[in-house]
Amino acid sequence: MIFDHIDFDDHEHVAFASDPDSGLRCIIAVHSTTLGPSAGGTRFWSYADSASALTDALRLSRAMSLKNAMADIPHGGGKGVIMKPEGEFDREAIFAAYGRALNRVGGAYYTAEDVGVSPDDMRVIHRQTDYVAGLDEGAAASGDPSPVTADGVYRGLCVAIKRKLNKNDFSDLTVAVQGLGHVGYALCGHLHAAGAKLIVADIRDDVLQSAISDFDASVVPVEAIHAVDADVFAPCALGGAVNANTIGGIQVKIVGGAANNQLATPDMGQALHERGILYCPDYVLNGGGIINVAAELSGHYDPNWVDGKLNGLADTLAAVFEAAEADNVSPDVVAERMALARIAAKKLDMA
Repeated sequence: MIFDHIDFDDHEHVAFASDPDSGLRCIIAVHSTTLGPSAGGTRFWSYADSASALTDALRLSRAMSLKNAMADIPHGGGKGVIMKPEGEFDREAIFAAYGRALNRVGGAYYTAEDVGVSPDDMRVIHRQTDYVAGLDEGAAASGDPSPVTADGVYRGLCVAIKRKLNKNDFSDLTVAVQGLGHVGYALCGHLHAAGAKLIVADIRDDVLQSAISDFDASVVPVEAIHAVDADVFAPCALGGAVNANTIGGIQVKIVGGAANNQLATPDMGQALHERGILYCPDYVLNGGGIINVAAELSGHYDPNWVDGKLNGLADTLAAVFEAAEADNVSPDVVAERMALARIAAKKLDMA
């Protein structure tokens, strides 16, 4: 039973959809609509099995509730995951079928890009449904939110290095970036421009060569990036980068990146804290993309509003660090407390 699943957290709605003609198999998880219709990206990934896909959907949707609360936007948390078929498949047919599946959820969830999904896929979805953002055409379109996510992560890391290292910029600092997708690569651009030395890891050789050329980056194997000698470790790939196998090798003073669910288990945050490592809660640090999506969903995209919200995220992160130090706990504990309090306050207002 899904209600007995370890990651089920009183989710309001979990929908399973399949379309044999296209090969679509997906899960749409709506964690909460207290703050408004849920919003979060859709992930297109090669899952080992349906149980893994369900775990990802449940965990990611709950994280979106926390992220959207901390970003102070009028949306609850939701997430979609599509199981990438093995062998050859018709990508357009899959995403068209996914758009029709979104209609059946009835507006409780709005999607945008996540890992493995592009603005082209959003256009295909949009032909079937209006419950979509991250579009590059239309009156309020803003395109791929990845660059805004990267901008927010960079601003947050600036707060972190000031707090932990008493540094006002990244000159003379080394940052290890795990994962050079759309967000990770854009983050490297910000860091390189700010004077950081970059050590990077990714599974794609062509992207690594680009990072060497564009950022003068050093390259290490994916399995070694967490343990390099650096000041900051920025996980920007999939979740669980900080786990029982990697935490002992982490040498940095700050962990913060764009990946969702960076802590494989809740105790990892406290373990980092006990080692004197400052953890930037991922759903605070990487909220730029969903802020951009919220601006688009409002029907009037205002870049100044987005910029103000990104500054607000940085201020929120600073407040999290302040409270965590005062309470002598990991910042993720404080961030979750703050996010849940905002959601609870909204519930009281609605009562």
